[in-house]
Amino acid sequence: MTLAFVFPGQGAQTIGMGKALADAYPAAKAVFDEVDEALGESLSSLMWDGDIETLTLTQNAQPALMATSMAAMRALEAEGVDVTRAAFVAGHSLGEYSALAAAGALSVADTARLLRTRGQAMQSAVPVGEGAMAAILGLDLDAVRAVAEEAAQGEVCQAANDNDPTQVVVSGAKAAVERAAEIAKEKGAKRAVMLPVSAPFHCALMQPAADVMAEALAGVEIKAPEVPLVANVRAEAVTDPDLIRQLLVEQVTGSVRWRESVQYMVAQGVTEAWEIGAGKALSGMIRKIDRSIACSAVGTPEDVQKALQAGD
Repeated sequence: MTLAFVFPGQGAQTIGMGKALADAYPAAKAVFDEVDEALGESLSSLMWDGDIETLTLTQNAQPALMATSMAAMRALEAEGVDVTRAAFVAGHSLGEYSALAAAGALSVADTARLLRTRGQAMQSAVPVGEGAMAAILGLDLDAVRAVAEEAAQGEVCQAANDNDPTQVVVSGAKAAVERAAEIAKEKGAKRAVMLPVSAPFHCALMQPAADVMAEALAGVEIKAPEVPLVANVRAEAVTDPDLIRQLLVEQVTGSVRWRESVQYMVAQGVTEAWEIGAGKALSGMIRKIDRSIACSAVGTPEDVQKALQAGD
């Protein structure tokens, strides 16, 4: 069995996530305390007792999802499973930061501050209502790229997330993305779904946010990860801290090559993936990419115990 630890992105957030881990494992509780201190506010109170609309704001969701992933990681470590049990770490968009924190490349406090900055920068890069994203279901990446090109008409419209063989997300100017959704249906897409997002992530409109992140990342120590990171924009393993820093900047405007990342790990012998943190979205994508990979979600104390039994 060759294992990969994968870390979820935005959209997996729920009120209450991570609370059971914090109650069951002192090391998990310490993660939330560390994040609260790093941000100078009680993000954990929002996560456990707040409202979903406020939690879903990008600047809150990003550090909150990372905190939940790291709490699950600390719970696994308390049970004797550390990151070196995995051959690779990988994360979807903001999950890449969680993966790097899990692999010891970034401190939890630095990661929380970076993700707060990233969330604010991504939100402010494009005025609300001017950008959009849509999931195109039933067309492959090349077909969606052609749709995006046809729909652009001088505006930004790009394939942003290559999630699995049945789902590619386009991002860009609102009118262009709406045109892409209609063109995709004409080209045989099963569905084209406008996504409830607050900004058009992973496209050229995010360049102001990339500039902010270049400056923020320049001031943070990045160590070589204890296990290789399969980077979103490269879909291959990287370990060099300077390259990781560069790719985190590129990731803001670049495509999340998740399908290719999973295929890369399979080619390297990965047979099992543990989704560390909130939700099961990545497990669903991975099953559509390669059914031979056994997936486990690890987001509660019960999940931790199940994963330990599966890994024995």
